Amino acid sequence: MLALLFSVIVISLSGVMLPGPMFAVTVAKSYRSPWAGTKIAIGHAVIEIPIILLIYFGFAPFFQNNTVQLALSLLGGGMLIWMGIGMFRARQEVVRGGSDLKYGAVTAGIVMSVMNPLFLLWWATVGSMLVMKFTGFGKIGLPVLVVTHWLCDLIWLSITSILIYRTKALWKNKFRDWVFIACSLLLVGFGTWYLISGIQKIIL
Repeated sequence: MLALLFSVIVISLSGVMLPGPMFAVTVAKSYRSPWAGTKIAIGHAVIEIPIILLIYFGFAPFFQNNTVQLALSLLGGGMLIWMGIGMFRARQEVVRGGSDLKYGAVTAGIVMSVMNPLFLLWWATVGSMLVMKFTGFGKIGLPVLVVTHWLCDLIWLSITSILIYRTKALWKNKFRDWVFIACSLLLVGFGTWYLISGIQKIIL
């Protein structure tokens, strides 16, 4: 099982460490709280654990369904664009004032997960393979997979959040603005990509 656990850690970290919507929101929320990453990881788990259980009970084909992927691409894309625009508009108040983004960190973790078609597709393909391998270890296999995978998310997002919060005083206002602009563009970019992917499925 140790070799399989190592593969889960590598696969999980390779996913969570890539810049994406969840990372962008973590950076933005961490400006006001060192616990933002931890809360986002908790929100992520609220969606991820039920998804893993559904796959365990044979629902992987549902998440691979074209209609489901289309709906998630359109809804998720629209939501990410809306959140990206909101982040861009609120950047001055967050950077120079005492305010925070309107949505909480746990909520952000939930939204970034449930509205991400790639996240669901990952669990329906790569994730389902891991689930099947771990169920071969009996009743303890699935809990070990869930805990190991989630700890990778928790540790990485928490470290990111703490580092950003602790070093923010060293950032100049202009640099802070650009960080928020970059995060906003990342959200809008992924949202646009999801929308285009969904529209292409309709056309083609």
